[in-house]
Amino acid sequence: MTHTDHQSLRRVLRREIAGTIGLLTDERDFHAMRRYDSFAFRDHIAYLQQIEALLRTRALQGTHTTVALFDPEEYADYCEAAGLDPDRPASRSRFTAELASTGPTVPYEGQPLADLVPTLVDEAVRRATWEYASTLLARLGACPTCGEDRGRAAFSRASELLVRVLGSAPPGDRHLVCSVADSPETLVAVLHADRDGDGATQLDEAEALEFTTVLAVGLATHNPGGLVMRTTTAGSPDRVYGWRLRGEDLHPLTAGEVFDAYCTDADTGDLVSPESHVDYCAPPDLDDPGTHRGHHH
Repeated sequence: MTHTDHQSLRRVLRREIAGTIGLLTDERDFHAMRRYDSFAFRDHIAYLQQIEALLRTRALQGTHTTVALFDPEEYADYCEAAGLDPDRPASRSRFTAELASTGPTVPYEGQPLADLVPTLVDEAVRRATWEYASTLLARLGACPTCGEDRGRAAFSRASELLVRVLGSAPPGDRHLVCSVADSPETLVAVLHADRDGDGATQLDEAEALEFTTVLAVGLATHNPGGLVMRTTTAGSPDRVYGWRLRGEDLHPLTAGEVFDAYCTDADTGDLVSPESHVDYCAPPDLDDPGTHRGHHH
């Protein structure tokens, strides 16, 4: 086989190798990495431009690339735990490879970096919210009266309620937001779900898990919270309605309460104009007779 044939085969193999790039999205994180002599970049904008050029080149070559959020503090902890020198490119490569399986990532599909970065940051926030909410549920422990795992019971109840909420909506696109007050910040989870003409619901399993976990935290802790859904059906105005978390149940909001929530600035309290072609209404009946196996102690 000739030398040219070997080169051609290696080019083919390179297209078969998936890669991960650790991205410093924040200028503060970028400057934190500048303390390492082996980190060659000195300007964040130039760094982002080079990253985008590399992503485009790899895409043109037919190579799949995943972009991961690179956190300097996590990197330093990783190197210390693994006994690695953080001032070496090989150490950064090992950490980035670890991120590919454990950290927040977004596939590069030709989108501008200006669009990819917010998506990656949102993914990181989603992951952090889910991990925090999961920890809260795990710490609840067993009920001292009956021995039931309170976190597991709340998650089961949240799953049941989510099924009822999704089943109550008409065919079309649905956008759900669940918020639960917690210290120091409010936990927020978002779920997108489509319901086709046959009644089948299509949703992202990871989103559903995160959404259910946050809802379960609200049910288990009895912290103030709510669930709002917006449905979009072709040829009809969007419908917005919601429920208040109270105990282990969802209590319907009135149309006026939904309107006030959507048409009031959360920061200033000032009224804002309602959206056109949107109906603010009371939610449908969830058909929940209240005979669930919730935890009542």
